[in-house]
Amino acid sequence: MKQIQEAYIVAASRTPIGKSHRGFLRNTRPDDLLVAALRGALAQVPSLDLKAIEDAIVGCAMPEGPQGLNVARVAALLAGLPDSVGGITVNRFCASGLSAVQMAADRIRVGEADVMIAAGCESMSMVPMSGNVPSFNPAIFSADENIGIAYGMGMTAEKVAQQWNVSRADQDAFALASHQKALAAQAAGEFGDEITPFEVIERSPDLQTGTVRERRRTVSLDEGPRADTSIEGLGKLRPAFAAPKDPSGKATGLGSVTAGNSSQTSDGAGALILASERAVREHGLTPLARFVSFASKGVPPSIMGIGPIEAIPVALRHAGLQLGDLDWVELNEAFAAQALAVIRSVGLDPSKVNPLGGAIALGHPLGATGAIRAATVVHGLRRRQQRYGMLTMCVGTGQGAAGIFERV
Repeated sequence: MKQIQEAYIVAASRTPIGKSHRGFLRNTRPDDLLVAALRGALAQVPSLDLKAIEDAIVGCAMPEGPQGLNVARVAALLAGLPDSVGGITVNRFCASGLSAVQMAADRIRVGEADVMIAAGCESMSMVPMSGNVPSFNPAIFSADENIGIAYGMGMTAEKVAQQWNVSRADQDAFALASHQKALAAQAAGEFGDEITPFEVIERSPDLQTGTVRERRRTVSLDEGPRADTSIEGLGKLRPAFAAPKDPSGKATGLGSVTAGNSSQTSDGAGALILASERAVREHGLTPLARFVSFASKGVPPSIMGIGPIEAIPVALRHAGLQLGDLDWVELNEAFAAQALAVIRSVGLDPSKVNPLGGAIALGHPLGATGAIRAATVVHGLRRRQQRYGMLTMCVGTGQGAAGIFERV
């Protein structure tokens, strides 16, 4: 019987995050973003024998089109990994990247592998939310208990705001703080350890000469944070989703969820390399963090944003920790409404939550976010000499996920 062993993160890298449809990565294929993230992570472990890598697990929320065809295996090969390195694409919507890390860690912990890749990629520019041809099972619409599966996530945020009494003013203030923290972090170079600069290539036809013009530029910062964000500006934005209704079907008033207090649709990729203690010794690797625990829990789809409320206590219990033991919490800001509901319900210390800003400012490329924010946690803990960090998020169709890391 194989002995349970520890799984260590020895490298963590990500691309800058671009705004979908209008940002600097809008014309970049998601598999190319993933290749860049993989190469960035591999560059952090030059002593690693690539043949020691067992498998690559990649999260993707909409694995179709240019991020289909088992993008994990395709990108692994394009990144120059040996043919012996496998690849599998997994989908837990917004927690896909974190689930990839958990699955890679579990392979190591049970002794089935010594070196694994965990990653995530998503281009919301090239593959829309819900995919190109969404098709709901008709049974979803035949029973009240299932109708929440078909709700847009913005509508679920409105329901959370209503049930948890999260005001529009509080949502806008939370959104402003996200931008302010992200801008301060960029100015201080806080993301330097985790971001691998990416060369954007833009091509356009020159009809006069019959040639193709090519413009190249290197981007090294996330595109989302805005210095001109203000409470006044946020307050002028109209609610983006239908007004919530009470159980009788009567509208309860204007909605409070806007584009300004919601996460930005985005493009990006992240990658981590995990290793056993034996592999750390054999390849001369330096661990960034230990993967401690993971939990996922289901909640009603109509209020999917509260998922972390259920997942966080379980992850803490698995880790043998208390809430006060956490030094850093990356709570994915799908919406300010759900983030505030989670903070208040769980009792999170707001000063420890998203110290570098969150998805409202930095962006949320769905299946990539778990890997991207895992890189933020492990590098942040090391940089600030803190011990325990947690990454948690809500998940479409009603789930929550949480993973805990320890600096070593």
